[in-house]
Amino acid sequence: MLSRLPSSLLALTLASLSVVHAFNFDIRVRSTFNQHGLHARDNKSSIPVHNTRNAEYIANITLGGREIPVLLDTGSSDLWVTGQVPNTKDLGKSVSVNYAVGKAGGDVNAADLDFAGYHVSQQAYLLVNDTSSFSMDIKSQGFEGLIGLGPNSGSVILDKLDDDTGNSVLNRIFSQNTTSANYLTLLLGRESSVNQSFTGQLTISEVVPGFEQIVQMPKLTVETVHRLTDEDQHWQVYTDANGVIGPDGQPIQVDSIVPKAPDNQLVTVFDSGYTLPQVPRAMSDMIYGRVQGAQYNEDAAVWTVPCDQMLSLSFMFGGVEYPIHPLDLVSSDFNMVDATGNPVCVGTFQPITSAFSLLGEYDIILGMSFLRNTYSLFDYGDWVNESSNDRQDPYIQLLSVTNKTQAHNDFVQVRMNGVDTSNAASQQLLPVSQMQHSPISEAEKKQMYEEEVLSRWPEIFVGCLAFVLIVAGIITWRCCVARRRRRAREAQQAAAMGINTNGGSGSPAYRIVNGQSSQVDVHEMRTKNQYDSPYGYKTSEV
Repeated sequence: MLSRLPSSLLALTLASLSVVHAFNFDIRVRSTFNQHGLHARDNKSSIPVHNTRNAEYIANITLGGREIPVLLDTGSSDLWVTGQVPNTKDLGKSVSVNYAVGKAGGDVNAADLDFAGYHVSQQAYLLVNDTSSFSMDIKSQGFEGLIGLGPNSGSVILDKLDDDTGNSVLNRIFSQNTTSANYLTLLLGRESSVNQSFTGQLTISEVVPGFEQIVQMPKLTVETVHRLTDEDQHWQVYTDANGVIGPDGQPIQVDSIVPKAPDNQLVTVFDSGYTLPQVPRAMSDMIYGRVQGAQYNEDAAVWTVPCDQMLSLSFMFGGVEYPIHPLDLVSSDFNMVDATGNPVCVGTFQPITSAFSLLGEYDIILGMSFLRNTYSLFDYGDWVNESSNDRQDPYIQLLSVTNKTQAHNDFVQVRMNGVDTSNAASQQLLPVSQMQHSPISEAEKKQMYEEEVLSRWPEIFVGCLAFVLIVAGIITWRCCVARRRRRAREAQQAAAMGINTNGGSGSPAYRIVNGQSSQVDVHEMRTKNQYDSPYGYKTSEV
């Protein structure tokens, strides 16, 4: 059985959905979601997206005639479900996918699929029959499967079947609708936001009404990974230069680990499978390390801060600012307490550790806490080979749905009981000289060292090849020099013996001794009739 990490490298959605299990939080996220309560609108290519405690985003699919709630994950590419699926066909292949909370293993099957108004015949999927390895009951969390919305190259099932029957759901939909634009849009709602006027939706090849401006936003070209590692291709783009603006209004300057990244720009992955965004440790420290009363929880690998702490953070893409709602910067969804038993909130932009890219392919993973602040369009472009209309490079467009003033008022109502204390002394950031820094574990140091080597393997390979060529060149040169010297010595010796070594066709040159030539009559030697042979026979005339 094939066993490997999925495309999003860290537990995909499962690790972040039940955050209690992935991060050892002493809570349980429970869903009141009715799996039969979601129905597509008359607009056939749009379906509602249900939000569970800002930790899960779920939509319905119909597989083999059975309606199944599944997690939406832009960081992976495969479909898998649990339970019984009617009218399914076992394809005789087995795979397993490892997650931080367990292993999704089972048999590859095929069944008819209906999703977002589209019908796909005999869609390949993984039927997971045993979920005992999961550290949670996924059905009680409100879902019974996962649908990957990432690039087709990351599909484990495609890799196993090794033909087009293993293509991902989105690839199949776009391939059979070749004249449609190959894009998906995602609008995620937020619980506890008092002024939000929309509900979560997913659309295919069309835009949610009222958000048409998204098609006018800058097209952010997807940064491609090396062909040898294209199974790790993500929805990833560059930030602008100095494109992360911290709580003090100044750019957070962190060097990229991606070797080819331009100066002061970071490679950012958009992954709806992460509840908590993953950022470089230095960036997380700069966001939360200057907050009064902040503490770093090493067991959970997150910063905790007072729940009424209002912070600001923005990202810049394509010259456009995308502010983060303060409710998404400091989360109260995890029921954490400090050493004295007082409630504290989680700093959602978590230091990237187990999701760290050893191959140096990205710096940041922006999950749900970022994506709730944008309406996102993911265009697959020429990732879909059969498309006859959409043949451009894949790109992403983002439309901000967070208004800073409205977000400020939301936070005051939800966290400050309606009394704005954002200018109080307790809210002010500490001086940079007093900033706290989260500790770096030995395992993380090892990861960073390994990344330094692995992410630069092309340069190392070229350097080694150049070294071998240089050494081979030196050896060849030395051999040539030695050969020329040997020939020169032989020529000198031949010249000393009166032998012509020039390779000409004339008579041999003889050295004249004492300036006089030999007095032997060569003609006379050639005209002798015969001479006695020591072997008893006569020679003929010359």
